[in-house]
Amino acid sequence: MHDHMSAEMQACMDACHHCHVTCLSMTTQHCLQVGGAHAAPDHIKIMLDCAQICGTSLDFMARGSDQHKLVCGICAQICRACAESCRGLDGMEECVAACERCADACEKMAA
Repeated sequence: MHDHMSAEMQACMDACHHCHVTCLSMTTQHCLQVGGAHAAPDHIKIMLDCAQICGTSLDFMARGSDQHKLVCGICAQICRACAESCRGLDGMEECVAACERCADACEKMAA
C-alpha cells in the first residue's frame, strides 16, 4: 500500500477491482452463455456499466485524484443498480455480493 492511501481506500480499491473483474467475467462467461433474461440488453448494459465505473473509480483512487469522492459516489449507485439487476437471476450470487461490497466501500469513500 502506498503512503498516501488509507487502509479504507485500499479496501475500496480492492473491492472495485474485484467487482470490475466479476462483472466482466460473469457477463461473458455466464450471462451471454445462459441467455434469456441473463442476456437481456438492459441487464448486459448495467453489468458493463458497473465494470467500467469500478475500473474508473479504481483509477481515480490509485492516482490520488481529488475527484475520487465524486466518482466513488456514482460507482456506489451503479453497483447497487447492477446488484439489483443480478438479484433473482440464477447463478448471479457472486456478482450481487461483489457489487454490494463495492457499493458499501465506495459509499464510505464518497462520504
